[in-house]
Amino acid sequence: MKFNPEKIDRFRNARPLLFIIVPALLLRLLSAWFSKGFGMHDDHFLVIEPAYWWSQGINYQGWLPFGNSHPTPDGHSLFYSGLHYLFFIVCDWLRISNQEVKMLIIRILHALFSVLAIYYTYKITEKISGKREAFIASLLVAFLWFMPFLSVRNLVEVVSIPFLLAGMWFIINAQDRRRPLIQYFIAGLIMGLAFSVRFQTASFIAGAGLALMIMRLWWPAVIFGLGVIATILPVQGLIDYLIWGAPFAEFTEYVRYNLHAAYDYIIGPWYNYLLLLAGILIPPVSLFLLTGFFASWRKQLLLFLPAFIFLVFHSMFPNKQERFIFPIIPFVVILGTVGWSLLMQKSRFLSRHNWFIKGSWRFFWIVNILLLFAVSFSYSKKSRVEAMTYLSDYKDVKVILLEDSRHNSAKMVPVFYMGQWVDVMAKSQSGYSLNFLKPFYNADSIRLARFVIFSEDDSLDERVERLKPYLPDLEYETTIRSGLIDRFMHWINPVNLNQDIYIYRNKAFFP
Repeated sequence: MKFNPEKIDRFRNARPLLFIIVPALLLRLLSAWFSKGFGMHDDHFLVIEPAYWWSQGINYQGWLPFGNSHPTPDGHSLFYSGLHYLFFIVCDWLRISNQEVKMLIIRILHALFSVLAIYYTYKITEKISGKREAFIASLLVAFLWFMPFLSVRNLVEVVSIPFLLAGMWFIINAQDRRRPLIQYFIAGLIMGLAFSVRFQTASFIAGAGLALMIMRLWWPAVIFGLGVIATILPVQGLIDYLIWGAPFAEFTEYVRYNLHAAYDYIIGPWYNYLLLLAGILIPPVSLFLLTGFFASWRKQLLLFLPAFIFLVFHSMFPNKQERFIFPIIPFVVILGTVGWSLLMQKSRFLSRHNWFIKGSWRFFWIVNILLLFAVSFSYSKKSRVEAMTYLSDYKDVKVILLEDSRHNSAKMVPVFYMGQWVDVMAKSQSGYSLNFLKPFYNADSIRLARFVIFSEDDSLDERVERLKPYLPDLEYETTIRSGLIDRFMHWINPVNLNQDIYIYRNKAFFP
């Protein structure tokens, strides 16, 4: 038997990567099994709910013009939610009816897809630096305490990461190819998909094109841009034209809405995301990585400039939500690892304080591992999911009333888990009066509520009594407790209203 030395070398080179990918995939699959629910509002109500109800023939919240008396685009890319629509169609064809089984499959698919981020992190870092730095960077992307949890969620900010990394790999790798322009075109095609998943990655993609031009790679920049356009035109332009009669209708509405509502959400200072990165990457190691990231700007302009422009754009834009910065975290890790490694080699000061650096990394891994296992298996938004799963045993529910009169708005409930469409009535202002319902429903409509979901137990008896004139047959059904991570997040910041839920049944419909 003859042995091929090249194949042996490839196997040897692959072993460090396999050493990371295999346990990382196992951890993500375990997270897919145990970490039920959803992480944030958008990864359920902007993806799962519309896609599922479209598959059932229901135009969720009027996102589509069909059956809509005043059809206007809602400002959401239909690409990612459209893929889920196809998934639910296939589930119906295969007679998979259990909603939790469907979500388990979706989480597993996302877990598998997320491994690409680890693979391309390793390949990019190895290409620009070496195996040691590649091992460290991919290890961090694989096992940062929040990555497995986020990797099985439907967050477009996280789903766009493998596309951005893959696109950058093709750009970096193009320089060693005989026909490099094809590589640049493929990079553009892939990054165009990132844009279709998350519109705001446009700033990153523009940064990549700008970096190529600064490096005087004019034709590669043009070919890369053509690749991006070749994806965006059919995925965004053509689909919107077929649905709305106008190309890029959803993207145009997305831009208009965000400019109009820029101050309607969380507002923070320009350095908000720098503080966030310094915190979630666990100091003082996070400071090492950020220092390395900014120190690498000259030597690694092709990687640095897209991530930096993305960071600057979001730092300047008023609306600052934590998840917005997720797409560039692997790039911060890659450049942070490479830049810090060079600083360690050149700096006598750092060499003399190596004891502090080693201790910082030990501290990092202890804290990270504790957080990793605490978060990766957490059941997020448990009470809302379990409440809907509980009510799925009842047929012909039709109307649910959400009562959260202690706060300005009741949290939306994931009706998907009920498997049947219901009208959900909710309050729109604080106070115990039901006057908030009058603009939307008359007294007869209120009486149609089959169930009332009370959030939290504060003044619960009083709130129940205030409903009795409208629902005289109201009776306590059950209590759904919130999960550990939800209670912890509420303890850190009471704005996170992940409350216990108290379900009351209207005996007039369900004796």
